Amino acid sequence: MPLQGVCWLLCCRQGFSLLGRDYGEKEEEESFELRHKDDLTPNGQSPSEVIHVSQPTRTTNGTNGVCVSDVADEMRSLIIEKNKMALEEEPEILVKGWLLREVRGNWIKQRRFWFVLSQDSLDYYSGPEKGARRLGTLVLTSLCSVIWPDKQTFKETGFWSITVYGRKHCYRLFTKHFNEAVHWACAIQKIIDTKAPVETPTQLLIQDIEENKFNPEAVEHIYQHNPILKYTQGPLYAPLLPFPYGSLEHTYHNGKGYGSLREEAVKLFYCLQQLESSRDPVPIIQGVLQTCLDLRPLRDEVYCQLVKQTSHTPAPYTAAHLRYWQLLTCMSCTFLPGATVLKYLRFHLKRIQNQSPDSEMDNYASFISEALDKTKCRECVPSWEEVQRLMSRQEMLCTVHYPGPGSCQLYISSHTTANEVVQRMQQRLGLKDSKNTFALYEQNALWEQPVSGGALIADILTSISNKESESKGQLKLCFKLYCLLDADSICVDSIEYLFLFEQCHEMVVRGQLPACEEDLQTLAALRLQSLVGDFSMHAPCPPLDELFPGHMLEARVLVALSAPQALPPCQVGAPAGCPASQRFPTGLLAGALWSHAATAARKQKVENDLRLRSRVKEEAATVMGSILERWKGLAGYNRRDSMAAYLAIARQWSGFGCTLYEVNFYISSTESFSQKLWLGVAATSVSLYRQGEAEALESFPYGQICSYGVSDSNTFKITAAGGRDLLFETTKLSEIMQLMNAYFNAVRLQRGKGDDFKISDSTDVSFRHTPTPAFLELPSHPV
Repeated sequence: MPLQGVCWLLCCRQGFSLLGRDYGEKEEEESFELRHKDDLTPNGQSPSEVIHVSQPTRTTNGTNGVCVSDVADEMRSLIIEKNKMALEEEPEILVKGWLLREVRGNWIKQRRFWFVLSQDSLDYYSGPEKGARRLGTLVLTSLCSVIWPDKQTFKETGFWSITVYGRKHCYRLFTKHFNEAVHWACAIQKIIDTKAPVETPTQLLIQDIEENKFNPEAVEHIYQHNPILKYTQGPLYAPLLPFPYGSLEHTYHNGKGYGSLREEAVKLFYCLQQLESSRDPVPIIQGVLQTCLDLRPLRDEVYCQLVKQTSHTPAPYTAAHLRYWQLLTCMSCTFLPGATVLKYLRFHLKRIQNQSPDSEMDNYASFISEALDKTKCRECVPSWEEVQRLMSRQEMLCTVHYPGPGSCQLYISSHTTANEVVQRMQQRLGLKDSKNTFALYEQNALWEQPVSGGALIADILTSISNKESESKGQLKLCFKLYCLLDADSICVDSIEYLFLFEQCHEMVVRGQLPACEEDLQTLAALRLQSLVGDFSMHAPCPPLDELFPGHMLEARVLVALSAPQALPPCQVGAPAGCPASQRFPTGLLAGALWSHAATAARKQKVENDLRLRSRVKEEAATVMGSILERWKGLAGYNRRDSMAAYLAIARQWSGFGCTLYEVNFYISSTESFSQKLWLGVAATSVSLYRQGEAEALESFPYGQICSYGVSDSNTFKITAAGGRDLLFETTKLSEIMQLMNAYFNAVRLQRGKGDDFKISDSTDVSFRHTPTPAFLELPSHPV
């Protein structure tokens, strides 16, 4: 019996030893990385010369075995035993202390270890005592990354967490003290920042090619002895360029499902290979471009992968191989690579042109070289049509509308800007010598927005296509008057006069011309006369909302319906003296009564809506009848006379020619308002109007304005002479800023003082004169 007890005790001790080893007390990593720069390997090499080293691993019998991976023969002796090291053997210790580490794969999720941060690595031990067993190490390089503690993790776990990513390992560490977590994160990040940049073999070979680019024999030798630079049918297991370890969870587009940069780089190479066998390559090309748009660091990687796949190809003239050139063409028209990769790409293109002159690859290389000189970073991925045109190296056809039914079709490339289209439209329409300025607009029936002069038309067309799919409305690109500097000198027979007439009518229909109803009906009749001619019962007549401001009809009907009417006692609110028990019934029937009341309320709302629509139709029929009567009296007016009479009525408003913006809040030096107003930006002044009123509340001539600009996220401020300030809130900050800049610039140019007005062209609006300053300048732009 005693012998059995001793055996049972020995078995238990052995079992607890195995459990302790498996659950972290004697935990070892399967592999370690060299980290002592002073440690030399047995053959005298330093760790920096070692590409890959296999380390001791645990064998099935608990002893330390050796696992040698696929390394060169001279590397097989570089196996260093690092199972036990005392703390005094370590280099200078920067930070040390107890931390909890997340242990995956075990029923215990967090274990407590003694962590030590040195100049080269982050190690953890079983305890702080001398001779304690080191259980793991994470070598710190420039590619390591640290995720700082966040409140969400603290709320979920009760601990502040930091995550350290290395090449092989990821340490997720926990502590109850925020200051301690921040101290560790700062110390680790500081070590990472001091490390020299890591260079991949591809980078080193690119440097060799750059150094030997004038020695063709040396370059060919480099290509022949380095398969990583040449086409391959196999997969890519690691990126060609260095990327930080870790995920994109806290730094990139987490919501789009991207993994780490290293993972995405490998996936992109697989997508590139799919181009060879794909029936429709456009979706794959757009997917690659979208990833590069979202993850900027991957652009250089994709360029290097494409250079690789277009070098020393077994079948260079097949359609499958040309897919790589087509993607490279789309890339060159969408993103520019970094300076180093750009030099490498240009050398590759010249090399291909020399090797395959007068070939399809030569044509693509020439097109790409020219595109790289013009490309700006795109805001949108090229559309399906643009990708198709780029694959065949052709330009796109763009339709530009202008006021009235007219339009022009222009050929554009991926690099054509709005300013270039404006200049081409002015030349085609004979407006090159006009004193007024023009711009492109995104426009539909109810909304319009000026296009920045430096914007790429290809991006604008893609944006219009996306907005149409979302709003299911028709958007178009329009060429219109932007700054009306001289309305009197416009020739009546010119197309510019038509522009003025059409844009004035747009303001009338939107209710932005303060005029009495009689004048508005006369304007509608003149509009019909200019469009159709003399009145006829069989003449086509546009709907009323294209002739007359519809909101006036609705406002009039609402005022009429809101007048007090005699209602039955059951529909009138309960008197003040009515007992609460009668007003709010309780008991078994309360739910039924309440449901009946809600149903009655819904029914009443439907009836009111029907009555409103019916009254609006009646009012519209009455107004349309008055317009037709006035139209009959215009018999004999030709189109020119009708437009002249129309504009003569519109010019009676002192703000004629200004651009109106809705203002939600307004404060001035003298009084304040909290109502919807109009801010009118004209050629000579900035004025403020009550909506529907012709007289301005305040007006600031440009000569009296000292400064203007954005004073808050949605607040615009104008400071005039004498200390008068105008502050207002609006959603059109950029448009107001750009238009005022355009007018100021035009005024200074006309006075011959253009040199005194400095302009930036970063977010300019597309008009004919000098570009406007950048959007949202802080502090206010001095005038």
